[in-house]
Amino acid sequence: MTITPPQSAADPQAGEKPEQAGPIEFRDPVIRQEFKRAMVWAGVVLAIMGVIVLAEPLMLIFAGIVLASMLDGGTRLLGRVLPIGRGWRLTIVTLAAVGFIVWTFYYAGTELVAQTGRLKETISGQIDRIFAWASDMGLVQGGGGAEQLTGQLMGSLGRLGSAVSGAVGVITSAVMIFVIGIFIAVEPRLYQRGVAWMLPRDSREHFYRTAERMGFTLRRLMAGRLVGMFVEGVGTWALLLIGGVPMATLLGILTGLLAFLPNIGAIVSGVLIILAGFSVDVNHGLWAIAVYFIVQTVDGYLIVPYVAKKTVDLAPALVLGAQLLAGALFGIMGLMLADPMVAMIKTGLEQKSDDNEAKAEAEAQAEAEAEAEAEALAELPPPPPPKRRFPFLRRKPRAG
Repeated sequence: MTITPPQSAADPQAGEKPEQAGPIEFRDPVIRQEFKRAMVWAGVVLAIMGVIVLAEPLMLIFAGIVLASMLDGGTRLLGRVLPIGRGWRLTIVTLAAVGFIVWTFYYAGTELVAQTGRLKETISGQIDRIFAWASDMGLVQGGGGAEQLTGQLMGSLGRLGSAVSGAVGVITSAVMIFVIGIFIAVEPRLYQRGVAWMLPRDSREHFYRTAERMGFTLRRLMAGRLVGMFVEGVGTWALLLIGGVPMATLLGILTGLLAFLPNIGAIVSGVLIILAGFSVDVNHGLWAIAVYFIVQTVDGYLIVPYVAKKTVDLAPALVLGAQLLAGALFGIMGLMLADPMVAMIKTGLEQKSDDNEAKAEAEAQAEAEAEAEAEALAELPPPPPPKRRFPFLRRKPRAG
């Protein structure tokens, strides 16, 4: 029995016509190219929408990376004086950080809680007095007060995600950030290789250089930020304590914590310090103003320029604009992490520029070497004509 192969739909022996092109088949190369471009732009739009929708977990992951850079920086610094394994040094740094936080809140917990209540009452009373004075002067319409101002300020910070709303959400987010930071700090190379594995081979070397430079910049930036927080917190506490301003301990801690936010943190801490000083009398208020300017001058003219020289120089207007955008898009977490994000973006762009410049210089050098070689070959004398090995075999011309 003979088995005949199945005939295709375009088999001319079967008397059938070949299939025609479908409505979604693009044969024109211009249409294909434009369709590819449209798909790329559609992917970019979907990626942006995904970033906005997944803003909260992305901010938590980035916060974990920032914490990992801080732990890694402390581990490297400890390695200069304590030559032991990296795991042990990371454990010491982590336990020291956790122990300091627990000791601070345990030792001064009761006092801080009492001072927090007093500070809230003081600030509310001062704001009410300011609104009453402004209403008497005709500068503000209506009564207003501390509650109204607080609501407006919180509304201007953008949406607060469910991951960082409420006490339980804050604690959960902090634990997640801490765990992510420890995992990344334990083996940072593992995650670098994982990301590089998803890139083309010719792009991995550039990625490794960029990641190394970003890590170095982030470690130095966070180290400078911690130094600034310590100087502002301790300096504010000591000077307020000397001047007899109430709630000096709480104001010092708040000033140190708010120093993590460039520009905005200094304004908020300054308002709190001045209001607390004027709650006593005018002299204490003037002393609080002097303390604020002394601390900010030391931080702005000594610490910030030194950190910028060692890491990346960020213009204040650029940082403030990034904080406003990140605060509106991502809430409090975006406001806190705007400065590191801008620093990482600028570092990546600088590394890309350096790579392009090095590539251009290499191409120019190779072209110059090729031209020099061609000129050298052109200056050489032409080679002599080849000589016959057997001249007697040369043909003689025939006689006419």
